[in-house]
Amino acid sequence: MQKQKKLMLLGGLRYLIPVIEAAHRLGIYVITCDYLPDNVAHKYSDEYHNISIIDKEAVLHLAQELQIDGIMSFAVDPGVVTAAYVQEKMELPAFGPYESVCILQNKDRFREFLTLHGFNVPKAKGFTSVEEALSEKDWYSWPVIVKPTDSAGSKGVSRVDCFEDLQAALEHAFEYSLSKKVIVEEFIEKQGCSSDSDCFSVDGKLQFVSFSAQRFDESASNPYTPSAYSWPSTMTHEQEYELTSEIQRLLSLLTMHTSIYNIETRVGVNGKPYIMEVSPRGGGNRLAEMLRFATGVDLITNAVRAAVGDEVVGITQKNYNGHWAEVVLHSDKDGSFVGLDIDQMFYQKHVKQVDLWVKENDKVSAFRGANDAIGTLVLRFDSDQNLAAALLSQKTWLQVNVRQ
Repeated sequence: MQKQKKLMLLGGLRYLIPVIEAAHRLGIYVITCDYLPDNVAHKYSDEYHNISIIDKEAVLHLAQELQIDGIMSFAVDPGVVTAAYVQEKMELPAFGPYESVCILQNKDRFREFLTLHGFNVPKAKGFTSVEEALSEKDWYSWPVIVKPTDSAGSKGVSRVDCFEDLQAALEHAFEYSLSKKVIVEEFIEKQGCSSDSDCFSVDGKLQFVSFSAQRFDESASNPYTPSAYSWPSTMTHEQEYELTSEIQRLLSLLTMHTSIYNIETRVGVNGKPYIMEVSPRGGGNRLAEMLRFATGVDLITNAVRAAVGDEVVGITQKNYNGHWAEVVLHSDKDGSFVGLDIDQMFYQKHVKQVDLWVKENDKVSAFRGANDAIGTLVLRFDSDQNLAAALLSQKTWLQVNVRQ
């Protein structure tokens, strides 16, 4: 009888639940790890261990003790480098070389790599202290974006329009940096919407590429936290083709292997396409699930297969079967959740799934980061015009009711 394979997942966020379910359908034993035993995904795994996912040596020791067959950090950015480290040390199926993953996961090193190899890249500089950043007054061209080099979910990110506001933004970014490093980069004014979507390579070759339209709630506490995504993107076919070519060049330079990736891109008002971030993990906000709705391609199950060394199947480029949007449900204020109101006619016509993560009287926070989301809506439309109109008039058909 064949030995049951073991998959270790770093983290315990709800975005891991479909990964655990996919692994169970494949007959794989799932072990979850982090230092938060109450995280929801641990209720679905076969085994849980209380351990910091950024402690590479501790995770490696546990992985060796449990004799795992694969490891991944789906939708959990802090665990990606640790997963790559364990993959290399145990000679497990790997996203790519450990050093390449370290480059992708550090915003400062990533910008340096892009610059070295002739990619379009915003002017950027890393700093290890507030004082160091403030001493470079003549370097800045406003506006800039200030962010930790190693955080995800838009935590610690601010746009700064003048030197007088820089110190507060730097202090905010340092609060969220594990390594106590921040990066300040030129703000690229975008043409249309930026993109944050998932892709997949097989033996280093891109087999599935997607681009989304990333949308924001300008009235939110943090207007740089995405509040909706839609597919197809607002880019032209030519811009998507150029970005696909550049993403493939990047993966080839880094000798990446078989993996899912969360990739952020944008086209500047200067007409240049930019690769902003690439991480060998599934994105948060259910992006891979949305792509399964929109194309039928199952990136999640194949990410699991790849992690334990099984052959991936069905990874092929497919057109979107309609115009799809995901609305990230959130509150405009701190308080207690009362309920969700969706216009009945709109619901019947466009809503394909409601995934609500809170119940009545639960405490909710204003939308300051991705971790303040309270659920998602999956929507389908017959045209881009109808989709765009619905997202612009969101408050006419959707109400998140919160009592202060």
